[in-house]
Amino acid sequence: MIAALNASRRVEKEQTQFYRALAAEAEIAGNSAVAERLNSLHADEQHHLSRLTARLIELGARPPDLSDVRGPDADLAHWEAAAADRERKEVANYEALLAGDLDPETQRIVEEIVEVERHHAQELGGKWTRAG
Repeated sequence: MIAALNASRRVEKEQTQFYRALAAEAEIAGNSAVAERLNSLHADEQHHLSRLTARLIELGARPPDLSDVRGPDADLAHWEAAAADRERKEVANYEALLAGDLDPETQRIVEEIVEVERHHAQELGGKWTRAG
């Protein structure tokens, strides 16, 4: 379970960098509506990264440094297709994690994350993360 959470954390870090880079491109291009969508997706993914990090610490694990993680190349012209593919892969990853043997608290956290990732895959927009 720890290895799977660490792998998910790494993907979340890639996602945050992906959406951050795209949002910056959209802002430079003057496309504020797309920038807002991308910033919202970034915020949700950053929340997932933080929650997974916190859960690993709660479980007594030492989350690895992610300073070497780089997001994929970001192309604003084709971002939706790339994002949809990446979000589908995240959903599949979290669904596989849920099929494993998780303690109740980790199960709850992963269920919340996968719910948000499903919204991302369907809507390609963020702000689905609940406070708390």
